[in-house]
Amino acid sequence: MTSSKVYSNQEIEDKLKSELPHWFFENGWIRRKYKTSGWKSTLMVVNTVGHLAEAAWHHPDLTVSYAFVIVKLCTHDAKGITDKDFELATKIEQVIHWQPALEGGALTGTPNDDVRFKYIKYD
Repeated sequence: MTSSKVYSNQEIEDKLKSELPHWFFENGWIRRKYKTSGWKSTLMVVNTVGHLAEAAWHHPDLTVSYAFVIVKLCTHDAKGITDKDFELATKIEQVIHWQPALEGGALTGTPNDDVRFKYIKYD
């Protein structure tokens, strides 16, 4: 059994609102739907989430479809939402929604104006 603090429903709602506004609390899980431009992009999201989850040793439930991926997190051994869930959600959010062009560096990012290369449907 983990000694991680289990957040109350109100604490979860408050934390999501302030830190992860595109995530929702639903049926004991925090969840996020990532919209993609198609199957190839969906698989890239799944593989990215898989890598981050394995590196963190905290594994989400995924719902995978042609143009979206739903990520659901809950700390099963704590029977609730803990810092593990919030930290992994934050890392997933940072990586999936990374847009190099907005940083002004040498990396230009995927061209979203050309459907041949469109990847994530950014919020």
